[in-house]
Amino acid sequence: MDKMKLIEQTVVRDDLPEFKAGDTVNVHYRVREGEKERIQQYEGVVINERGSGANKTFIVRKMSGSVGVERIFPLYSPSIAKIEVKKRGKVRRSKLFYLRDRRGKSARIKERDTSNKTNQTKKES
Repeated sequence: MDKMKLIEQTVVRDDLPEFKAGDTVNVHYRVREGEKERIQQYEGVVINERGSGANKTFIVRKMSGSVGVERIFPLYSPSIAKIEVKKRGKVRRSKLFYLRDRRGKSARIKERDTSNKTNQTKKES
């Protein structure tokens, strides 16, 4: 079992940011076309995270025109150049598959407050 953990540690990258379901992310991934290689961006909402360790994947959903497009990314894939977190979403579920049935304003996700609450002082009465 220790050999499996050693192999996983070589695959797992520490340069990727933490994100959860509901966050809007911009995934930069490498695309090979013939002998050329370029970086393509895919921006959307994370609707699912599954797996653990080196097998962790996440699904990003975006609207392309009026059609919803979803793509599954392996988190530690070498084809992912970088991941940017654009917005932190405030959701109460870990799987947001219900967004597939929503259109327009009902598909919006509230933004999570990222300010540090420990630094705010309380009013004394």
